Amino acid sequence: MNGQVLVEVEGVSRFYGKTAAVADISFLIRRGEVLGFLGPNGAGKTTTMQILSGNLAPSRGRVRIAGHDLIEDPTGAKSHIGYLPENPPLYRELTVDEFLDYCAALHGLPKKERVAARERAKTRCGLTEVGRRLTGHLSKGFQQRTGLAQAIIHDPDLVILDEPTGGLDPIQMREIRILIRELGRDHAVILSTHILSEVRASCDRVQIINRGHLILNETIADLDRRMQSSVLAVTFRRRPAMEVLAALPGVGAVTPENETRFRLFHEPSADPTEALIRLATEHDWGIYEIGPERQSLEALFVELTGPAGEA
Repeated sequence: MNGQVLVEVEGVSRFYGKTAAVADISFLIRRGEVLGFLGPNGAGKTTTMQILSGNLAPSRGRVRIAGHDLIEDPTGAKSHIGYLPENPPLYRELTVDEFLDYCAALHGLPKKERVAARERAKTRCGLTEVGRRLTGHLSKGFQQRTGLAQAIIHDPDLVILDEPTGGLDPIQMREIRILIRELGRDHAVILSTHILSEVRASCDRVQIINRGHLILNETIADLDRRMQSSVLAVTFRRRPAMEVLAALPGVGAVTPENETRFRLFHEPSADPTEALIRLATEHDWGIYEIGPERQSLEALFVELTGPAGEA
């Protein structure tokens, strides 16, 4: 991807006492990119989102948004950010139009530009029919849309979305995902979510944070290749010794599914199929089934962030 770099995170850490909530993370985000940001509870995801949105200062390191340093020029940097927290910051006593007009004013849009900006945001977010309704009377889906509209009303370069489909029904989730993809054409988008299927549906790249460290940073295409090629499923007639399977060249882990079926996690460039067949013949294990297995994003997430995953 060759788009303009809009977010530069360099060596960012955040400490609470001696505990590092975030530890020396660095990455770039470009225009036209939707980044899925994942992590288990307590991994440092929320802290990172607060730092990127300018609500929390890093203990060390720096963040630049569209060339503006978040510490040295916070006003300039934040003018390029649109942020939707997990719970949309709505004023329930205002209509959608009144609320968006207020948000446009907060972002410093001149009076003569506010109505046009409001109508553009409403059109993009599917709110044209509800402008005169109180935000407090809207469905959960329309409240999320209104939250998105306030995040993009000033046409920011970076849009940060924290759990934007939480509590929505499947149809509403699909509509929000389509909107996120549309936003990703012209902006840089960070999508923080616990819903792994949402990452595959909406994102170009995925990052996983665990115990304050970035442990994965890959494009969805690279992730698909990794998940397709690095798992070998095999079913034996007689149960083999686990330590013998684990000793095969390129095999990093062996997971038994039952007495005779195993999954071998291996390096993408080191397929152990031939060596395993020779070994099974030598030991008379017998093979009923053998072949590559597509690893799910859920399985990869558990593998990386579980007790045996990386720190």
